[in-house]
Amino acid sequence: MTRLGTAFRLLLCALTFAIMVGPHVLSLRFGRGRLAAWCPTLFHRTFLRLFSVRVTESGSPPGAGEPALVLSNHISWLDILVLGSLRPLSFVAKSEIAGWPVIGMLARLQRTVFIDRARRAATADVNATVADRLAAGDLIVLFAEGTTGDGNRLLPFRSSLVGAARTAIDPGAGGLGRIRLQPLAITYPRRNGLPVVRSERPEIAWYGDMELAPHLALFLKGGPIDVHVVWGAPITFDAGTDRKRATAVAEASVRAAMRGVLAGRAMDPAQSQAPAQAPGFAGSGLPAI
Repeated sequence: MTRLGTAFRLLLCALTFAIMVGPHVLSLRFGRGRLAAWCPTLFHRTFLRLFSVRVTESGSPPGAGEPALVLSNHISWLDILVLGSLRPLSFVAKSEIAGWPVIGMLARLQRTVFIDRARRAATADVNATVADRLAAGDLIVLFAEGTTGDGNRLLPFRSSLVGAARTAIDPGAGGLGRIRLQPLAITYPRRNGLPVVRSERPEIAWYGDMELAPHLALFLKGGPIDVHVVWGAPITFDAGTDRKRATAVAEASVRAAMRGVLAGRAMDPAQSQAPAQAPGFAGSGLPAI
């Protein structure tokens, strides 16, 4: 992509944002209507179309208006735009992002829940906030690895923030009785129509101590990117569910989906992991990992 082409596309993104931000802020302030929910989604779709990022979605996503805590892998800043383009949703993110130029503002407009990892009580506070949002019918995405990876392997999922599901179903606090945990795998299998090889991963994945500016330059120089989002089989989380085991089931589901896509195999997520049921996921079993 030429510099002129990049500048033109960024200008169109800025104009789209300028048109949407006013109505979006007003909608957030006066009741969080459909406009507030869909404005970020439309912006993300505009960006992806302009920069030739093509998204394929498969699996068993939550129904419209169905609250769910989504447990996803994390590869790049591009994940936010990809997932945000699918439907209205919010994210859990580290508090540092709130202060980032442009990205921080976009995160706040999408009603991101920020966690301050330096505070000992941060997890409990975030769990309470996420639980309230789930009880209100929101779809919340948690990048369960706690950081980004290179897209070739999956880091262990952390179960601490899954405690929000426990709080959301607390019957003593008017909870939901049960909540849907939703495994989600995101992969970037092809670029310019060809499989992405390991040496090309840094052009898409942003991880470790990589500088953002050089990474963005590599992203902009390349051609169209294909993204595959796989919604795994849902996990029912209720009063009898073991939080750590539920997290392990979600991790195994995401790992299996990633391997299937990267290996070029068509895959039915419902067969890779049956829905887990409480109490204790009796009889559900873990898939091979």
